[in-house]
Amino acid sequence: MNQESLWNIFINACLINNFVLAYFLGICPFLGVSGKMDTATKMGGAVTFVMLISSVCAFGINSLLTAIDAPYLQLISYIVVIASTVQLVEMIVKKMSPALFRALGIFLPLITTNCAILGLVLFQTNKGYGLIEGFVFALGAGVGFTIALMLMAGLREQLEFAEVPKVVKGTVITLLIGGVLSLSFMGFSGLGG
Repeated sequence: MNQESLWNIFINACLINNFVLAYFLGICPFLGVSGKMDTATKMGGAVTFVMLISSVCAFGINSLLTAIDAPYLQLISYIVVIASTVQLVEMIVKKMSPALFRALGIFLPLITTNCAILGLVLFQTNKGYGLIEGFVFALGAGVGFTIALMLMAGLREQLEFAEVPKVVKGTVITLLIGGVLSLSFMGFSGLGG
């Protein structure tokens, strides 16, 4: 059992070791869905929900597989849980908000292959987090993911009003902004002690 406080776990996952800006996990939606603030916020919420469900399920799966001495089934079990949760989210979003479903496009089903979620459950298991610690870790990672998406979306929306030289328009400026955001998040590394 890990003796780290819940607040430290949350801050570590959210800011210090942000999955997108420090570990570079989940870059696909970070670059693809961060064009508009509204879409980025909702994608962040969907990813956070999948992270929370996957974290709780990963704790149960890890406990079960450890009890039956079958740790080699961890990875495939985690993938099945993540894919099932994403399918649930996709059906809910399609039913509740068809406009959001169309706005998220291919990135919604791609949550299944989002390495940030698989990374979350693997990190959680390797760190030996219990149920509560794992849940807080997932919440921090989801909030951090959402913050990264919202920061990128806000900056990209502001760029629409700026005169950007043709040589850096489009993907180039987006990657430059992502790099600067990543560098700025390195400043939080001092919080870790």
